[in-house]
Amino acid sequence: MIIHYGCENLNLAAPVVTLGIFDGVHRGHRTLLSSLVSKAEEADGESVVITFSPHPRIVLEKENSDLQFLTTMKEKQILLAKEGIDHLIVMNFSKEFSRMNSCDFVKEILVDKIGTKHLLVGYNHHFGSRAEGDFNTIVQCSESFDFNVEQVQGFHTEEGAISSSVIRKALSEGRLDAANSMLGYSYSLSGVVVAGKQIGRSIGYPTANINPDDKHKLIPANGVYAVEVELKGDVYPGMLSIGTNPTVNADSMIRSIEVNILDFEEDIYGDNITIRFRKRLRDEKKFRNIKELTEQMEIDRQDTIRFLSHK
Repeated sequence: MIIHYGCENLNLAAPVVTLGIFDGVHRGHRTLLSSLVSKAEEADGESVVITFSPHPRIVLEKENSDLQFLTTMKEKQILLAKEGIDHLIVMNFSKEFSRMNSCDFVKEILVDKIGTKHLLVGYNHHFGSRAEGDFNTIVQCSESFDFNVEQVQGFHTEEGAISSSVIRKALSEGRLDAANSMLGYSYSLSGVVVAGKQIGRSIGYPTANINPDDKHKLIPANGVYAVEVELKGDVYPGMLSIGTNPTVNADSMIRSIEVNILDFEEDIYGDNITIRFRKRLRDEKKFRNIKELTEQMEIDRQDTIRFLSHK
């Protein structure tokens, strides 16, 4: 997949295009992307995905510090590449850009700069100033230009349509199995290992504290998880705790992400680490003393080994 930052000086062959945020690149998105790739092959053209950076909500919402998303741009690029996309166009999203109306976007970007021959849109897609553009708007605008427009229906499960917002809600509520099912892969989190209070080491369970790469990356609900840890190209089993560590920490405002990599003793401070969330084991709990905490951690360790050995 070739990544373009902006849409100047492109030379694409019969581009078949879709556009959107694609947060999570979940199973619903992949239905659209599969159609895109198939349509490009049928047309002897190239598949093109347009996305935006930074996320429009970061630019347009004054209070954006609490915004949380499923994927960073880097993660999104990796996931899109796995779908066999030929070209990814990352367009800079600004307040000025947000004021462009939908028909101007169609003409100036999709037609004049990209040369779109076929456009695929999702079932609930909106774009343009104040999100006034939808499928019908695109169809009307396209009548003046030489390209076709097709709408792809969303991916539905027994619980309803899959969407990024539904997945974010599931992760925030601790429903990891549901979130991973909708994503079609295990949710992940990357960051740098930083120094902690060394409490885990003092009770026989040394942990690596993780500082996430992106402040807007969604952190799943507090609790204990069985995880896979990717470090320097290798993958290790681990048990991860998200929360305030109420048994040993009096400050309920400090939330940490700590992983105990099983049977691992190396110094990895400053290293980049990726966590894949495989199973939520339990809620966070305040124990009466350190002894009860360590007894529970051994149970968590055995549950982690049992689950990951039968994945």
